[in-house]
Amino acid sequence: MGRQRTSRPDTRPHRLLPQAVRTELYNHLAAGFRLFQSQLKFPIPSPAPRPAPRSFSAGVTFALQTFRPALCLPCCVRPRPLPGRTNSQGSLEPLGGPAANAHAVGGLRAGIGGEATALCPHSGRAELGGPWGTPGAKMASVAEGDVGTVAELARVLRWGFEELSLNKLATSLGASEQALRLIISIFMGYPMAVFYRRYLYFKDSYLIHLFHAFTGLSIAYFNFGNQLYHSLLCVGLQFLILRLMGRTVTAVLTTFCFQMAYLLAGYYYTATGNYDIKWTMPHCVLTLKLIGLAVDYFDGGKDQNSLSSEQQKYAIRGVPSLLEVAGFSYFYGAFLVGPQFSMNHYMKLVQGQLTDIPGKIPNSTIPALKRLSLGLVYLVGYTLLSPHITEDYLLTEDYENHDFWFRCMYMLLWGKFVLYKYVTCWLVTEGVCILTGLGFNDFDEHRKAKWDACANMKVWLFETTPRFTGTIASFNINTNAWVARYVFKRLKFLGNKELSQGLSLLFLALWHGLHSGYLVCFQMEFLIVIVERKAARLIQESPTLSNLASITILQPFYYLVQQTIHWLFMGYSMTAFCLFTWDKWFKVYKSVYFLGHVFFLSLLFILPYVHKVMVPRKEKLKKAK
Repeated sequence: MGRQRTSRPDTRPHRLLPQAVRTELYNHLAAGFRLFQSQLKFPIPSPAPRPAPRSFSAGVTFALQTFRPALCLPCCVRPRPLPGRTNSQGSLEPLGGPAANAHAVGGLRAGIGGEATALCPHSGRAELGGPWGTPGAKMASVAEGDVGTVAELARVLRWGFEELSLNKLATSLGASEQALRLIISIFMGYPMAVFYRRYLYFKDSYLIHLFHAFTGLSIAYFNFGNQLYHSLLCVGLQFLILRLMGRTVTAVLTTFCFQMAYLLAGYYYTATGNYDIKWTMPHCVLTLKLIGLAVDYFDGGKDQNSLSSEQQKYAIRGVPSLLEVAGFSYFYGAFLVGPQFSMNHYMKLVQGQLTDIPGKIPNSTIPALKRLSLGLVYLVGYTLLSPHITEDYLLTEDYENHDFWFRCMYMLLWGKFVLYKYVTCWLVTEGVCILTGLGFNDFDEHRKAKWDACANMKVWLFETTPRFTGTIASFNINTNAWVARYVFKRLKFLGNKELSQGLSLLFLALWHGLHSGYLVCFQMEFLIVIVERKAARLIQESPTLSNLASITILQPFYYLVQQTIHWLFMGYSMTAFCLFTWDKWFKVYKSVYFLGHVFFLSLLFILPYVHKVMVPRKEKLKKAK
């Protein structure tokens, strides 16, 4: 009669470990597999040849048997082979031997009668025995309940391999895993748009809203996991604000304060010194959507005669349902990085009105592919150049030790290049919007369909304009239009255009984040635009400067000088935007002697005096009339 099986507590990982410890275990598993895959620190013994495992569980067992010396997991067991359990070369016994069979049954534990060493990286000690490696334990005792252990390990390893593959791909592309997930999500909009065109166009509205909400939530979960609850909470509360407070100023103010406060709180609790792709990135897009929704709903309750033509276009006359608000908020083509669009425009899409062929699916495939192709060109260019032109170099001693002209030229090139990542995302998402029909913007004078309703970039203007105002007009178009419509024009009661513009830029700076670099960047934009307008007016009103500027042979030279000044100080402004914290951007500005501030502040005070000298009195009188 055999020995009675001794009872012991259930020590299986999925029963014993809390979630936080299991998460740490998973991270160590992934790290362990990276180690043995790269073979940086641990030599991997070569097992005897054998047929490929027939199942995933068998493969897991084989992997654990073969690679166990290379793994270093928290508080786990590292078996030591018993005498007679190794072959003549001193390597591990092939799968099928007594020790191997015992190990296959016991998972990470020692075989029958074996001895195990518990390696704990936290304590740095090696201990014998314990529930994970008790010498002399019977095989039946070890085997009990270990089916769950193997299944748990199989699930963990499958997850680890998936994460490893995505991380490895991101590393090979020179990007972070979060950035790769973002790019994948943006491109996934195209198959979703094709599915929508093929199966849902002209279908019932509730099906379309469900599809948009489900796909948007799936994208949010793929990128940010359980943190998608932030957007769910804000969308749900926004719906309640519209229903409970109605078309009132209180509803608008409550929406503005709550949505902005929630966004700023998210920035505060998640901010780091670097640009991180986290849930606040799509949430800033959502914040503008929901504020615009509240304002348009408020305008819908006013008399039409009291509204401007633009306000009449966007005013919401009906009462949006929760499903409509969810579909509008999570539309997959704009959830992550924009563009901005109104609820009325979205409802036209759902109702099948955004098409160049009434009653049929829009003929928008070619325009969408054009924007996609252009986006791919910028993506390839950014991918190839990003390892060589980085903002990190601006902070190095090597940059500081170069000549002043080199520092300025590097800042100029970097300032142009750094915007390409935004151009890429907006062009690709614009293609998705065009493919669904959301990009339809009526017809031109030649009855040719326009597909620029969701355009966030005017690429030709962006690449060729020599003026700062031209870059602003060609970059992030829909966001700028949103700020003009809901902030700048609503501040008309102040009676001061420049004050309204300054407050609008302050709002944009806070909307981007709480770092001081955003405030400095938009302060520079405000200063540069004012100076540029004064200089343009001076050239236009001064006969001498007008005649000089109209000399044809000097036009290329003027253009080159303008472009150099334009992109040098665009890069100067973007330095603060991309480096975020004051210690970083202050260091870079100091290395170029605060050139941008000195140059434009000097012009701001000098130009009025130059205007008095170079503009004749009769021109001033003519202007006054």
